[in-house]
Amino acid sequence: MQLMLANKIQQIPIVDDQHHIVGLHLWDEITTPPKRSNMMVIMAGGMGTRLLPYTETCPKPLLTVAGKPMLEHIIERAKLEGFNHFVLAIHYLGHMIEEHFGDGSNLGVQIYYSREKSPLGTAGALSLLDPIPEAPFIVTNGDVMTDICYGKLLDFHIRHDAAAAMAVHVNEWQHPFGLVQTKGVEIVGFEEKPVARSHINAGVYALDPDSLSFL
Repeated sequence: MQLMLANKIQQIPIVDDQHHIVGLHLWDEITTPPKRSNMMVIMAGGMGTRLLPYTETCPKPLLTVAGKPMLEHIIERAKLEGFNHFVLAIHYLGHMIEEHFGDGSNLGVQIYYSREKSPLGTAGALSLLDPIPEAPFIVTNGDVMTDICYGKLLDFHIRHDAAAAMAVHVNEWQHPFGLVQTKGVEIVGFEEKPVARSHINAGVYALDPDSLSFL
């Protein structure tokens, strides 16, 4: 793709070790994502208490970022990776989400709804899926705007034959002071403002359908 962009061409021949042409890379084929039959479940039922007062009359996933709801950004990004089948788990002001997205036809996708009568959390909402997906699927929180490749996460999950896979983010925190290490009254070490690194849950998962039997 970089060669095509740099040279403003739409075809590049594939050659073997003897420089015989054995195939052809086409721009349209490379840039068109493969259609995925896998489901994507988006958790959109939270009350968004940390964003009050903005969420008093609007569910958090419908709050706009760059002119459109967060939830719409998520769906459109997933669509670019070939996802077409979405289930939105809704509760708080869920009718507003349904009114905005409907069946998804305006976005060129299929949207179904899982309606919680009471807040159940991520695992509880997944336990309501009916019918149960037949293939591995993606789960994401409805307020997670990320540059992650959902398809790559799903492929990673399948490649490792996992029950579940979690997307994580490396979080860094620098101590504001120098740390002194002591043994009794002796100073045995000193570390100037060390940086602690840890993996945090990014709120995006890939699950095997069998894992739902544990919920």
